Amino acid sequence: MKSRKLILKVLLSVALIIMVLNLSCTIAAGGRHTVGIRPDGTVVATGNNDDGQCNVDGWTDIGHVATGFSHTVGLEEGGTVVATGNNDDGQCNVGGWTDIGLVVAGDWHTVGLRNDGSVVATGKSDQGQCDILGWADIQQVVAGGAHTVGLESGGTMVATGRNNEGQCNVGGWTDIALVIAGYAHTVGLKDDGHVVATGNNDEGQCNVDGWTNIQQVAAGRAHTVGLREDGTVVATGRNNEGQCKVSGWTNIVQVAAGGWHTVGLKDCGTVVATGNNDDGQCDVGGWILETLSDEPPGSYHLTISSAAGGLVTAPGEGTFAYCESEVVNLVAEADTCYEFIEWTGDVGTIADAYAASTDITMDGDYFITANFVLLSYNLTTDSIAGGSVTTPGEGTFPYDCGTVVDLVAEAEEGYRFVNWTGDIATIADVEDATTAITMNDNYSVTANFEEKPFDLTISSTAGGTVTAPGEGTFTYDQGTGVNLVAEAEEGYRFVNWTGDVDAIAHVDAASTNITMNSGYAITANFEEKPSINWPLIGGIIGAVVVVGLVIFFVRRR
Repeated sequence: MKSRKLILKVLLSVALIIMVLNLSCTIAAGGRHTVGIRPDGTVVATGNNDDGQCNVDGWTDIGHVATGFSHTVGLEEGGTVVATGNNDDGQCNVGGWTDIGLVVAGDWHTVGLRNDGSVVATGKSDQGQCDILGWADIQQVVAGGAHTVGLESGGTMVATGRNNEGQCNVGGWTDIALVIAGYAHTVGLKDDGHVVATGNNDEGQCNVDGWTNIQQVAAGRAHTVGLREDGTVVATGRNNEGQCKVSGWTNIVQVAAGGWHTVGLKDCGTVVATGNNDDGQCDVGGWILETLSDEPPGSYHLTISSAAGGLVTAPGEGTFAYCESEVVNLVAEADTCYEFIEWTGDVGTIADAYAASTDITMDGDYFITANFVLLSYNLTTDSIAGGSVTTPGEGTFPYDCGTVVDLVAEAEEGYRFVNWTGDIATIADVEDATTAITMNDNYSVTANFEEKPFDLTISSTAGGTVTAPGEGTFTYDQGTGVNLVAEAEEGYRFVNWTGDVDAIAHVDAASTNITMNSGYAITANFEEKPSINWPLIGGIIGAVVVVGLVIFFVRRR
């Protein structure tokens, strides 16, 4: 391993060694993919591969990688170059390049710096981004969206390509140690660790004036990242995908900025990433890469899984690489109806194997599993007077969480079911005697009953009507007193009430009341009033008058 690193360093000029060591040579971030060099010189890639930009499995002896928007370039130890991915503009036509000490990639073009300080370029040049044939005595080159910048040996700058945002306005820069290009902005690292920037600043990607003690910079589509000398990281610019959330990173030795993501290489060779991960471009947790250090800190793999009932949300599930003695936060989250119980496996360095949120210290390769248990809850059922719970019965019954339990309440004679009360949130229908409850907690429910109401059916015979409460069927609670009023039509008279008359106060009274102790049907009966026989009455009167006259005359004699 050390011999391969030595060969790589010897192949580069002294000036280029300084540049490459300051550049992100082991990791590179493209538009939607990430590439890294393993310690054995092979290459690993993840993310979008629509154009084959991640097809690097066969590459060997690679000392430097660079990424465009959808292509990848590798610098071999012999100074030759390989490329893969989108080649619509010829950006991958690097097969004939030799004696290359540094290679960089813009969105749609590729630039190579020869060991003699001259520059070659291929790919899209509609903005003049490949017009570099006259450049000489160049120490470093970078490629942006559609521009190219070169750092001359005296610390001055040259640039070509699109300049609509001022991204090529670097002519006045001096004492530059490192230069980086984003999509439409350019960033320079000065010898004293300060940073300058020019170009598009709509998202604040050029707000680097206050940065100090910076040893490397990286630029993405609209964000800028700086690596401090103490291994911490700063970032500015667009953060809509979290690409600038790097404040917690430590022990970083290289940074790379992609379209909407940021990647950091730790001193032990492990990798961290943040930002957009729609294509898996941040799935670098298991990588162990080259660090160009002869004695990097140790690194270990942590393999995490979970049993049924939940999952591990931090750092996730799968295999992850960490530096020796690094403390890793573990968080297990149970599914609904489950509860975390313990971590099993290589738990010797887990702070608390029975805590869902805990830490593990990486002192070796570990395999751990988060275990969960299905919760069980009690259902307590009872009833008030008038009925009972027949399913599942009355008492306390245990059920697994999530179980749907049938509930059946049956009323006694003369009663009816009213509703369920108590812990009723998961009862399907609280007003249905036959329903179900879903067991998501301990629940206590009561079946409620009430005495049945009774129907009073009222009718009448010819000759009148019932005006109170009316005619038809009416429902009343038990014990209710109901006023009854029957009104006869002209020429008729009320006779009596017939039917279920035991509870009627006065069956012969047109205005009375009935007490509802059962269901009743009653009828108001009417009859015609008797007619007057006027001839008979006239005859009687006439006879009385005659008798009276006879008596009168007899007495006068």
